[in-house]
Amino acid sequence: MTEQTVAVEVGGRTITIATGKMAKQASGAVVVSCGDTMVLVTAVAAKNAKEGQDFFPLTVNYQEKAYAGGKIPGGFFKREGRPSENETLTCRFIDRPIRPLFPENFLNETQIMATVISADQDNDPGILAMIGASAALEVSDIPFLGPIAGVKVGRVDGTFVANPSAEQLANSDLEIVVAASKDAVIMVEGGAAEVSEADLLEAIFFGHAAVQPLITAQEELKRMACVAKREIVTVPVNETLKTRVRELAYSRIDEAVRIRSKQERHNCIATITQETLEALLPEFEGLNSEIKDFLGDFEYELVREHILKDGERIDGRDTKTIRPITSEINLLPRAHGSALFTRGETQALVAATLGTSIDEQRIDSLYGESKKRFLLHYNFPPYSVGETSMRLAPGRREIGHGNLAERALERVVPKHEEFPYTIRIVSDILESNGSSSMATVCGGSLSMMDAGVPIKAPVAGIAMGLIKEGDRIAILSDILGDEDHLGDMDFKVAGTAAGVTAIQMDIKITGVTRAIMEQALKQAKDGRIHILGKMAEVISQPKGDLSPFAPRITTVWVKTDKIRDVIGAGGKNVRGITEATGVSIDIEDTGRINIASTSKAASEQAIKMIRDLTAEAEEGKLYMGTVKKVMDFGAFVEIFPGTDGLVHISELDTERVKNVSDVLKEGDKVLVKCIGIDKQGKIKLSRKEALGAVLPE
Repeated sequence: MTEQTVAVEVGGRTITIATGKMAKQASGAVVVSCGDTMVLVTAVAAKNAKEGQDFFPLTVNYQEKAYAGGKIPGGFFKREGRPSENETLTCRFIDRPIRPLFPENFLNETQIMATVISADQDNDPGILAMIGASAALEVSDIPFLGPIAGVKVGRVDGTFVANPSAEQLANSDLEIVVAASKDAVIMVEGGAAEVSEADLLEAIFFGHAAVQPLITAQEELKRMACVAKREIVTVPVNETLKTRVRELAYSRIDEAVRIRSKQERHNCIATITQETLEALLPEFEGLNSEIKDFLGDFEYELVREHILKDGERIDGRDTKTIRPITSEINLLPRAHGSALFTRGETQALVAATLGTSIDEQRIDSLYGESKKRFLLHYNFPPYSVGETSMRLAPGRREIGHGNLAERALERVVPKHEEFPYTIRIVSDILESNGSSSMATVCGGSLSMMDAGVPIKAPVAGIAMGLIKEGDRIAILSDILGDEDHLGDMDFKVAGTAAGVTAIQMDIKITGVTRAIMEQALKQAKDGRIHILGKMAEVISQPKGDLSPFAPRITTVWVKTDKIRDVIGAGGKNVRGITEATGVSIDIEDTGRINIASTSKAASEQAIKMIRDLTAEAEEGKLYMGTVKKVMDFGAFVEIFPGTDGLVHISELDTERVKNVSDVLKEGDKVLVKCIGIDKQGKIKLSRKEALGAVLPE
């Protein structure tokens, strides 16, 4: 196969997709390039599905090779290790838009692997990997209902920008990733600085328009590659079995899906499933999966029909009503801030911890080293859904949900200059029945206000759903777990009363229209305002004081040429201050010094010691100094640590002095006055002019 290449321009940048040169034994492989960034993406599917398998095993892996940025990995082994958080999030970005686009009866194990092989630190390899995943599937024999493409959208000075540079993103009030097909938007994720729903909608469909050349290019590449797609063997429906399952279970499932308690409902459906299997397996031996599939189809059909026809949801709500909400703060005595947020059968225990610069997360990536001072960690223990599990470490889902909640809250966190703390939020989900990431947003906002973090405004989040059958449509506010599972859309929106700070949308159908999205955003805003009102009943603004267990950070400024005086030779001075006071000191290149301690007295002592190290003499000012050296012509007196001046023999007394030692000896404390500073910075002191004076307190 000869190399085939297509190239298009998106946002003023040329993106090239090539196939036929690398990884030719994969089912499909492409290299997507932009500038000096290159990503190799491969797609491979097993020749046959495993016998008895009733699900689609799709795996997406994204890896950034250190050599791509001209680096050698750190650590003992000097090779790439477990995926970073960014790599994990990119895997999710790729997986979510392509997963719904495989034929329903294609169950062959499929793996997408995206490898960053060159990185120029300007063009986002994650976006190229998403494009490459679709292109690799297009040029393969794997059945795929694409193509799709992705783009990052920013807005600078009121103008939308496709695939903005790092500099543009720094000045952008939104940053979202949009994945779309030719006809519809499939996935959206990103954050914004309290942007209105109308502006967000414009940004999404700007992104939809921006990806169209990439979709056309993939269609052209597919024609050039000319690879025939596999035939999918369609297994005919066993109508006899379906009828028998319907006779035994349909009416019982209809009753079960009206049970409002999640656990009771699931237990009832499990009982129906078991009893149906026991009744039918003697007659239909070995057809366990088929029986379960029919039962699942009936549940899917009934839940959706109740909503579309009667406007009644599983728990009895209409489409817009939010579940009952209760909140509590300050329930963990030693945490710096805490909140328990409960919405229906979803509950999050969220704690806020304040730290210093020592607690910042250091990140080493292809783009160099960086620091992160706002962290949100989301945990989803198995007991939250009444299950057991051996996997207790956070997986891709937990990392993704935590990142969404972090993005929702970070836009209201004060700047480092205003609040020089590292902030860590931890959300432990205690119960889950839908929208636990949005409960994390609400609980995170409450816990920070409880901790006294001066956030810009409270933030709340809500998850929206969609049921669509032909022209019949229902948009659901505050969806349950089952409504997420049986519905067509999971659309999470978080923000303040003023606007949206984070958004995540996943579509299980081929896409949604602008009208549906506009209505969902409007309904989400109404729900968000309601939730914010419920939160305000507990706490409406940050507390004025920090927890007594939180470090107090006091900021002092020194001239940049005085930083070395604070540090001292080999760190002697700063080490001496921390040992004497027990404080933590962070010195920045700008001359900003942050002093952290739970003791006010210790902070004040450390500040005095720093002031003494950096103080400069002022002409006309009195100082209590220490005689360091006596000479024939005068005495050197230290007025600050490391800073001394000369008291000439003529300035020792009002009367003539024959010998300096008659008046001063080494180690004496003496009150002196600064009478001048020459061009070389030498300080002239006078004991004579200080006689009879009193040092001000």
